[in-house]
Formats: sequence, structure tokens, C-alpha cells
Amino acid sequence: MDSSTKVQQLFAESEQKDLLRLLTAGSVDDGKSTLIGRLLFDSKTVYEDQVSALKRDSARHGSAGEDIDYAMLLDGLRAELEQGITIDVAYRYFSTPRRKFIIADSPGHEQYTRNMATGASTADLAVILIDAEQGVLPQTRRHTFIASLLGIKHVVVAVNKMDLVDYSEAYFQKIREDYIDFTTKLEIPDIEFIPLSALKGDNVVEESDRMPWYHGPPLLDYLETVHVASDRNLIDLRYPVQYVLRPDRSFRGFCGTVGSGILRVGDDVLVLPAGQRSKVASIVGYDGDMEEAFPPMSTTVTLADEIDVSRGDMIVHVNNVPRIERRLEAMVVWMSDADMVANETYLLKQTTNTVPALVSDVRYAVNVNTLHREKAAKLGLNEIGRAVFELHRPLAFDPYRQNHATGSFIIIDRTSNVTVGAGMILEQEPNDLIVEEKQQERPVSRDIHPKQSGVTLDERTARLRQSPATIWLTGLPKAGKSTVAYALEKRLFEMGYFAHVLDGENLRLGVSRDLGFSGNDRSENIRRAAEVAKLCNEIGMITIAAFVSPYREGRDHARQAVGEDRFVEVYVSTPLSACEKRDAEGLYERARDGRIRNFSGVSAPYEPPVNADVELPTHELTVDEAVERILAVLAQRGIIARINTGE
Repeated sequence: MDSSTKVQQLFAESEQKDLLRLLTAGSVDDGKSTLIGRLLFDSKTVYEDQVSALKRDSARHGSAGEDIDYAMLLDGLRAELEQGITIDVAYRYFSTPRRKFIIADSPGHEQYTRNMATGASTADLAVILIDAEQGVLPQTRRHTFIASLLGIKHVVVAVNKMDLVDYSEAYFQKIREDYIDFTTKLEIPDIEFIPLSALKGDNVVEESDRMPWYHGPPLLDYLETVHVASDRNLIDLRYPVQYVLRPDRSFRGFCGTVGSGILRVGDDVLVLPAGQRSKVASIVGYDGDMEEAFPPMSTTVTLADEIDVSRGDMIVHVNNVPRIERRLEAMVVWMSDADMVANETYLLKQTTNTVPALVSDVRYAVNVNTLHREKAAKLGLNEIGRAVFELHRPLAFDPYRQNHATGSFIIIDRTSNVTVGAGMILEQEPNDLIVEEKQQERPVSRDIHPKQSGVTLDERTARLRQSPATIWLTGLPKAGKSTVAYALEKRLFEMGYFAHVLDGENLRLGVSRDLGFSGNDRSENIRRAAEVAKLCNEIGMITIAAFVSPYREGRDHARQAVGEDRFVEVYVSTPLSACEKRDAEGLYERARDGRIRNFSGVSAPYEPPVNADVELPTHELTVDEAVERILAVLAQRGIIARINTGE
């Protein structure tokens, strides 16, 4: 095998290796740069000329005495060398036979917290260093909290400088207990503790015989074997369109990077926010056509239909859509000397979208030492808190913990165009610890007055030969509400009545496409549906509304809006087990796995009606039998007369 072939083989093998992005963080002088330098040196990824320069510079500028100062492999800035600290995030790349690595060495000083957040934003794993002599310090807590906030699922607590405490197990166990006590309040599923000495090389690459009481792996061995592939979201397709490619009249493609999920040729997709539907005709990559694409691949996608798609739009699967809203709440890491205050407008950049956003409220700031929430009217430099943003136009997004690609954003100052903050979007749930005040109805402007039609309802009723009503079907997802609703619509039409279906999914593609699935958003969705039904009733129509409508209070409000005499409540009482068996889309399974939040009956409540006008156990009834039950009640209420049924 000639040298050229060997080089090509090495490149091919390198491309097949898994990549781990990791961050090192901790307090000043915990030895982060020394640890990474030792990793590079002992794993033999440093060239001979670099080794010679390192030995020379260690003797001239080093702070490790007669030992090699491994930190000098990373601290490249003159200010860092002079001060002996890390200021900016230093990125280093190295590879072992088992894995490729990108290391972000973040600064330890509190004033550079924003730099640490930048490095953590793309990391799969965080190495939090703790000085064995100093123990858990405020900056340790700060960096751990930021790692948790940014959704890092794997944390290695590297208890460094064990040589300074005579490799004492007692020191190590005390630090371990203190750290665990702090992190019980955080969401970090995987924490590994490793005692080591970066300067001496203990438990960095090779196992140390000076700590026989430790039975775990050395740091490099753990980094080579930790499983991170399952952390990536391959369920929720999110393809933000960055650029529309039209080299000639015969080709129109949409360029972008797959944020999450898997995109395949032939997939049924929606283009948001317009909600236009199409199929994936082709996927074009660097080497030509592909059958599928996954994150973080950059591709060009063509669709089967000629629909309007532009930068900022998002391509998603038909049955898996993000929230599309004008309002969001997020945890914010503030990075500017100028405070973030309420009623200030910034630019919010999320995926390929940039939209003006008003900070309508600062909920609280977080004390990173105690994790207590403290009332705050603003956020200062390096502070972390929760804020509410009102957007000038709707954005498609997911909660950050569900999807990092669509749940994160940066905040830009409109005047200077400088990035001043970073945000992680939160999921608002009915049982959220920060309970929103109940939304109050806004007073109607004095300049708005009801208009009266020249055609009365009695005249419409006489013309249409029917009484208007709203038949409201409620039940768990997959209970059969829509199936019954459309069958009832067809039967009423055949009987000569004018009826239409107001379906929950259709409403969310238009009137309510700016709403999510939080408690408040669900209530607002039902309010809008009830108002639409009321308007349709006022022109004499029979409206068949099919909504999960999980809260009794929301259904009661709908009854009041429509009117007691026109409202017929139908409880589709299919049990949860039967609904799950009908769920060909796997919604219930994804809800139980935590991939869909606020799912009625699983991760959100469903309150069944107490005295429904009609009950339909669709697991026991045919569709025709269910329709007959509703028709009987409508006839009993005088809404329809049983004529021309074809029986």
C-alpha cells in the first residue's frame, strides 16, 4: 500500500469516528488548561515541534516549577499568559483511535460567565473541575447551573490536584457529597466523579496506582466510551430554510441545515408558518442525491408542489409540528454591561429567523449559589433569569429541553447589532412553579360597538328550516371526536340541514396557529373556537365542534359564549387504553417518553364532563350508532325534526 492510499485510508477511518464535543469549566486556578494540555500530551496528539516549544516556553514562562506547564498548550492569548488565567474560550481538536473530540476550555472568572455559556451551547458533555483543596466553590455552582440550563446531560466532576491532599479519599468523598447535595435541584441525569492530578498525570489518560480506593475509569477512557448519540433529537423534524436556490428555471430548492429529526424522500411535510402541505421530492447533498438527511447535515430540499417558501420558513412533518406563537418565556443568560429591562425591544434570532421582540416582563433572577428565585426588574451582566418576550410576528419553536435547535435563540441589540444575551425557551405547563396570573379579559374599546344585521335570526331560521346550535364533542386524543363529527355533518347534510365541522386541528392551522399547548394557550384556543361557533350560530348554521377541550372551565365558558339553549355537550368517553390502541401515529408513546409535553391524559390532565347531554363510548358503538344518539338528542331539543332520514 503506497503512502497516498494510507493517507486516504486514515482520512476515511477518521470520518467514521464518533465526535464528542466537551466543555471544561470551573473556578480560577482549578487547572482546566493544564488538564486539557495533559490530555493532548499523554494521548500523543501533540507534534514534536510543539513538544519542543512547550518545554522551552515552560522554562521561560511556566508556572509549574521544574515540571512541564501543560496549560501553555491552550493559553494562547498574551493577556492569558501574562495573567495566568483563561479569558476567552479556547477550542482544541484531537483524536484517539476510538473517537474525535472538540474541547472548549472556558474561562473561570465570574466576569467571563458569558464566554462559558457560549462554549456550553454546543457541548455534549461538561467537565467541571474542582480543586481538591478548595472544594465546591460559587463558580463551580454557577458553571454547573449553566450546564444544566443548557441541557447538557453528561457531567464529569474532575476533582483535580489530588496530589496536594496526599490523594486522600476523604477529601474526594466530601466534595462528592457537597456536589450531589447541590445538583439534586438540577436536571442532570448522568454525573461521573473522577479524582485526578492533571499536573502529575494521575487518572487523566492512565490509571493511577496512587489512588487504589478509586475503581472507576481514567478521564480519557470515560470520554472515549460515554454514550451521547441517543441525546440527539431524531424524532421531531425541524428544517429551517436558510436560502432559496434557483440556478435556473428547472430547479427550485430550499437550502438549510437539518436541526433535528430525519428527513426522507417522499415524506409528507408542512411548511410553516403558512401551513402549506407537500411531499419531499428530493434531497441533494454535497455528493449528489440522498434518500435521507439528519442533523447536522446541510442539504437542499425540493418539494413536489410549487408552494411559496422563503428564508425563515420551517419544514416539518405533517403530524409533528412545533408551537407557533407570538409570545414565549425563556431562561436568559445576559451578556451585556447594559441591563436587560422590561419594555425594551431587541432583535431575537432563532434558527434562520430574526424578529423584533419586546421584553414584556422579567419574572425573576436566579441566585446561582442557592438556586433560589429572586424578584428582579432587570438582568445585569452575567445574570441568569426568566423573562417573557412578545414577538412582532409568530415564530415556530419547541421548548429547549425537547429540541435545542428550535428552542434556543440569541438576543441582539438593535442599535449596535451586538449579541447581548442568549435564551432557552421554556415549556409553560398548568402546574408550572411560576404560576401565571389568570388571564383577564381585556376591556373592549369604547370606540367599538356591535353592529346589527338587517336580517334577523328568525328570518334565517325560517329560510334554512333549522334551529342553530353548537354540538360540542370533547374527549381524549384519538377518542373518535373528528370521525363522529364528520359523519354527523354528512348525515345532517343528507337530511337537508346546513351544518359544518369546526375541528381542533384545522383551527390550529389557521385561527389558532399562534397558540401552543400550555394551560393558558388551550383556554385561549377554546375561547376562540366558541366565538367562531357563536358567529356561525348567529347566521343560522349548525356547528359541530370537535376539540379535546380538557378543562371543564373552558367548556363552561364555551357554553356561556354560545348560549345554554344552543349548546349540546357530547362526551366521547372512549377509555385511555382504547385511544392508545387507535394511535397509529405514536402520539401516546411519544408523550409517555417525554417527547410530547402537555399531552392530555398522559402529561396533562383531562377533566371529563359531569353531566354531558350525550355520552358516546365509541369503543362499544359503531360510528352510525354514535350519530343516531346525537340526532335523537337534537330532535328531542327541537333543533332538528326527524324527517327525510332515508330510513
